[in-house]
Amino acid sequence: MNNKISLYGFNNLTKTLSFNIYDVCYAKSEREQTDYIRYIDEQYNSERLTKILCDVTEIIGATILNISKQDYEPQGASVNVLIAEGDVSPENIDRSCNQGNMPHETVHAHLDKSHLTVHTFPESHPDNAITTFRVDIDVSTCGEISPLNALDYLIESFDSDIITIDYRVRGFTRDVHGKKYFIDHDITSIQDYINEDTLQRYDAIDVNVYQSNIFHTKMLIKELQLQNYLFNTDVYELPPKQRLDISNNLRQEMIEIFSGMNIY
Repeated sequence: MNNKISLYGFNNLTKTLSFNIYDVCYAKSEREQTDYIRYIDEQYNSERLTKILCDVTEIIGATILNISKQDYEPQGASVNVLIAEGDVSPENIDRSCNQGNMPHETVHAHLDKSHLTVHTFPESHPDNAITTFRVDIDVSTCGEISPLNALDYLIESFDSDIITIDYRVRGFTRDVHGKKYFIDHDITSIQDYINEDTLQRYDAIDVNVYQSNIFHTKMLIKELQLQNYLFNTDVYELPPKQRLDISNNLRQEMIEIFSGMNIY
């Protein structure tokens, strides 16, 4: 609906955006795999994750009330951000950063009855020398603000080879005449909310259930520039045959994750 609805009371619709982002890398030796995980841990420490959460809060039009963050040994970080929809009086805002005891490798934010979470999962297997860094992101909002507005920023905040996105609108809200609304905005695909330049870099498919306001999009990177997937290795140090084998292994890993099934 393009026209703003005159509501009776608070907008009770819950809009939930959930997606997985996968970054795939080739790290042959055990040492390289360990170094890659350490590199990822440094790249996505509590400071970096806090900035991402703060930026998301600004993009969706909310206000930060409090931030708590923690880095862990030997790896992992967590951030907790308390936020509220719209403007908040200064006396209700605590800008201090507090050390907390959040779960390992977790980011969590609250928006009144809503929340934003990020979890990171680095993974590797010695047999194929492929390491995979997975990020799980959930943004759930109540009210007029939409998590879809932060979609482009979140995709660009991580190295994204495969992206799986789910968006669902739940519940209902009423206008001043008592009519129920089960969605308060137009949407035919999650892709409508992704920048066209970003979409050009991916193959994307949709599986939507319109009558239930459920939308699902999967995206797979089109171009594989091998140098971007080698950790601490120059592509020109490798013979052509090995380059081809590595490229094929990387592409197989991506296709398996994208399709959700093993390829033998």
